[in-house]
Amino acid sequence: MGINIGAAIAPLAATVISIQFDSYNLSFAAAAIGMLFSIAIFQNGNKFFKSLEQPGKKTDAGEVSHPPMSWDEEIQRILTLIILFIIVIFFWIGFYQNGFALTLFAERSTLVLDYLRPETYQFFNPFFILVLTPILLSLFSLLKRQNREPSTPVKIFIGMIVMGLSMFIMVFASLSGGNNDVNIMSPIWLISTYLVVTLAEILISPMGLSFVSKVAPERFQGIMMGGWFGATALGSYGSGLLGKYYSSFSHHEYFMILAGVLFISAILVLMFMKKLKRFS
Repeated sequence: MGINIGAAIAPLAATVISIQFDSYNLSFAAAAIGMLFSIAIFQNGNKFFKSLEQPGKKTDAGEVSHPPMSWDEEIQRILTLIILFIIVIFFWIGFYQNGFALTLFAERSTLVLDYLRPETYQFFNPFFILVLTPILLSLFSLLKRQNREPSTPVKIFIGMIVMGLSMFIMVFASLSGGNNDVNIMSPIWLISTYLVVTLAEILISPMGLSFVSKVAPERFQGIMMGGWFGATALGSYGSGLLGKYYSSFSHHEYFMILAGVLFISAILVLMFMKKLKRFS
């Protein structure tokens, strides 16, 4: 949560500094001061962190032992996670459009207001994380008490669908005037998109990390967690590759391509749902 608070404050600070001072030196100085504050807060809060033990039985010596796992079982778990990694690459391709297509849409097609500039829109994703996370956690907690909580793979599937729908918002925004690259579009289009994108992120990112930690064989947990972040990196890279073509298509066509990719990834989750659910 602390990271998201900082991520929400940063674009607001950047906007204010740009308007009031228009100084690169001050902008970098503010970033450095912010990092110093974050280090101080982290060090001060170290005492509140607790070490977490993996589930298992404690031996007489106090060590945690885990039930043995066959090689075939380990292979099945690793293959399941690799399938998940490949699928989530497509999610991150769509998600990281916040640094490409969505920012270009803010710069070229959206009304620029005094305190709502293209860089300011980076505020909305962390802000919506802070707002939506407690709501979703409360909802899942309620469903769990009713034995109706969806499994992690189902949450990921829903997240892919939601992410695809967020791109459709931009399709309609583009068809409503955004294609013209004239600063006439209401900021509500982008703010709504960030709201839906954030909802998808909450359903996929923390759920996926939890799934990896749960499914990965004990001796491969580090590698498998690295695989998740590797998929994130590939998705970010793919987002940049696709972002180069933002001006090569009509904007609605560009966002339609993204929506199609995300819906295909949702279909892939459905295809492998049985395999993914086996370990959820």
